[in-house]
Amino acid sequence: MNMPRIKAAPVKKTLRVNATSNHAFEVFTARFDAWWPKSHHIGKADIKEAVIEPRAGGRWYETGVDGSECEWGRVLVWEPPHRLVLSWRINAKFVIDETVASEVEVRFVDEGAGVTRVDFEHRIEAEDAETMRGMVDAPNGWTAILEQFRALASQ
Repeated sequence: MNMPRIKAAPVKKTLRVNATSNHAFEVFTARFDAWWPKSHHIGKADIKEAVIEPRAGGRWYETGVDGSECEWGRVLVWEPPHRLVLSWRINAKFVIDETVASEVEVRFVDEGAGVTRVDFEHRIEAEDAETMRGMVDAPNGWTAILEQFRALASQ
């Protein structure tokens, strides 16, 4: 019997990057592997590369050191340099789960003078939504991960 999906309050983060929106979007997407922590993978093998394919319908996935691939979700919206929406098909056990209907939306708002506000929202809809929310909003979750993005994008 399938358990009902539950919506958790979204995880929201706002950060400012010392870069144009074009540069911030490019670092977030094309250079995803440069800032994504290698410790955060769900494939059986250690992660070799993390990839966001640059188009709507593209994949969001990891490649393992053994050549295996593990898809985390899909690119739902691709609007450079302003907006990116990714599906998230990972449950609280960090296992691919097609019943998870979560999304990660990132907006890049040019504030002028070479500063971009990044509005991040992870909307979680899953059987284990509250557990997942607690995990991705933990100190080593999105807060730390987005800080790595900010550091690279601001260089």
